[in-house]
Amino acid sequence: MSQETEKKIGLIIGDEQEWPDAFIQAVNQRSEPVSAELVKLSGTFVNDTCPYDVIVDRISHIVPYYRAYLKFAALRGAFIINNPFTWSADSRFYDKALLNQLGYKTPRTVILPNKYIKIDATPDTFRNLDYPMDWQAIIDYVGVPAIFKDNHTGGRPETYRVHNVDELLNWYDESGTRTKILQQLIPADRHIHYFVVGQEQVMALEFSPANGRYLPGILSLEDSLGQRLAAAARRISRAYEYDINMVEFVIQGDVFYVINGSNPAPELNRELMTEEQFDWCLREIVTTAVQRALDPPPQKIIPAHKNS
Repeated sequence: MSQETEKKIGLIIGDEQEWPDAFIQAVNQRSEPVSAELVKLSGTFVNDTCPYDVIVDRISHIVPYYRAYLKFAALRGAFIINNPFTWSADSRFYDKALLNQLGYKTPRTVILPNKYIKIDATPDTFRNLDYPMDWQAIIDYVGVPAIFKDNHTGGRPETYRVHNVDELLNWYDESGTRTKILQQLIPADRHIHYFVVGQEQVMALEFSPANGRYLPGILSLEDSLGQRLAAAARRISRAYEYDINMVEFVIQGDVFYVINGSNPAPELNRELMTEEQFDWCLREIVTTAVQRALDPPPQKIIPAHKNS
């Protein structure tokens, strides 16, 4: 294998262990001229180059420096999974608005003003906000019980059930500088999660809230419901242009709701998944990353390159 022709895939991760190790090993065992390793960073100079053809991002929604570096790497020509410019603009509230516009049923959702902000503020800072807020109107619109959770996307957010205004205010007062949403809790017969890789390959799993993990097996995509959900999951993932995404559905009778259309960093581990399910994610993500390294499609960056 010629060092000059070898493509390099970098991995930016948090505290997860088994999936990154398995990913790097699987890439490095491929026959194509591609290798994988953990990205190592210690401060980035503005005139640096990027040594990676592809970077798979699992943690920049938690570490802002990584997000800044990934935007820089995209500008330098690396293909980022998932696009850091899109991910920066993504949020759970925007997701619900987009899903509504695409014609899907979603929970009623309200985004709330921040309890605090990260800079010194005076009353004039909030002149655009009506005050006092009508908390009862918010509860009446969403309904109870409701879910109080972070607006940012990625991972499995902490969620809290709210049954009345007092509980909402209690959780809101503890939210600090985080932007929160209040979301309708839809009673469901089934919770189905669709993993979409490369905007095409789909795996459907049934999640058990009682056990906190996926039920064994991979659901069929051949029946009417499976086909409808798979088509929706692909359409939503392509709208975001995410190469790794997890779309959450709940089923109520014959009706499905999209609870979350965007999770660019879903959890991937054997505590949550069976070996079969984990191996599917590993295989498809490795294949997509290698394809993007060897033949990268155009990726939007901000601002877009223009010929002078």
